[in-house]
Amino acid sequence: MEVKERIVQEKGLDHTFKLLEEGYPFIKNRMDLYKCNMFETHIMGKKTICISGEEACKIFYDEDLFQRKGAMPKRIQKTLLGVNAIQGMDKKAHSQRKLFFMSLMTEDHQKKLGELFEKEMEASVDKWVNTKKVVLFREAKNNLCKAACFWTGVPLLESDVESRADDFCAMIDGFGGVGPRYWNGKAARNRTEAWIEAIIEDVRQGKLTVKDDSPLNQMAFHREPDGNQMELQMAAKELINVIRPIVAISTYITFIALAIYEHPECHEELMGGNNRYFEMFVQEVRRYYPFTPFLGAEVHKDFNWNQYEFKKGVLVLLDVYGMNHDSKIWNNPDEFQPKRFEEQKNRTFSFIPQGGGDPGKGHRCPGEGITIEIMKASLNFLVNKVDFEVPEQDLRYSLSRIPTLPESGFIMKNIRKK
Repeated sequence: MEVKERIVQEKGLDHTFKLLEEGYPFIKNRMDLYKCNMFETHIMGKKTICISGEEACKIFYDEDLFQRKGAMPKRIQKTLLGVNAIQGMDKKAHSQRKLFFMSLMTEDHQKKLGELFEKEMEASVDKWVNTKKVVLFREAKNNLCKAACFWTGVPLLESDVESRADDFCAMIDGFGGVGPRYWNGKAARNRTEAWIEAIIEDVRQGKLTVKDDSPLNQMAFHREPDGNQMELQMAAKELINVIRPIVAISTYITFIALAIYEHPECHEELMGGNNRYFEMFVQEVRRYYPFTPFLGAEVHKDFNWNQYEFKKGVLVLLDVYGMNHDSKIWNNPDEFQPKRFEEQKNRTFSFIPQGGGDPGKGHRCPGEGITIEIMKASLNFLVNKVDFEVPEQDLRYSLSRIPTLPESGFIMKNIRKK
């Protein structure tokens, strides 16, 4: 039987500028307009299929149907991910690299990182007390950089903390920008790769001694499936892919502070220190506020889904932001309700702020547990360890900017220990 195409085709030659103009809700806007879960458009001159929903997510993470290799534009690899690194690998090669990453991110390591970060934040309070104002995003990214480097074993001078943290943030900021933002991100990656390569080379030559079980040592001496030591450049890229996402949690921490400020109705339960409510609050921050806009992959082989024929090589974008605000998945999705996570559900393919599927096998972020642990530590710090005032400031964030952040970075004043 002949397959009939049942898909909305967006009019126009190319919609790259529309994507840049609309940002996070680009795909959702069209899903709502066309009342569909799939449509065809053109991005950067390429035919692109945009999909959304739990069933769409399930096929997107089927490695027989989709591949990541070749799907990521070079501009994203040259800023955010690193050229030919883990996010662009598939099947056996990806599985083997992923297992290595998962071995670095055990529950013990997650808790250790959370504790390290909370200690860094607590140590910062003494200087904040005598400071007129503190920008939380700035302090969080610096302290996350320190904690991540200490945990991985990467030596970092106190005088270099801010510049290194800024470079990690520039890589993150550069992938969604054009012009200066992109070039800043690319230059930051080049500097960071050169820095980490030199450190790994020192470890390999015995000039720098670190703990055997440290991520730095593990990465420096990791052997590929063929028995050869991982190439120096790739080892540096992958170690950066451990540290950079940790620094990126500074965005989530800023949104945690915004959520506490905007939702005083949650204060009583937060003050109680209930770990279960902390986790629900953190998950709702990850759902409600913008972080990942969408994810991309290429069709690996021709297949049919929803009476549409997907052709090999076509780019497909999965709408992460739209799924986090989909009324078919969430009741009242535009309201901040931590208790929506009270009910234990299998959300493997419906809640995907850091990717979907099995983190041990597929392309879901291996550092998701670290993200949650550090966010919980941040929440506890902001609620139970310090008092502060929130002065008048611009707390708006633009959905047209990818990635986005409250304009002020969340300013605090009159900070004191509890």
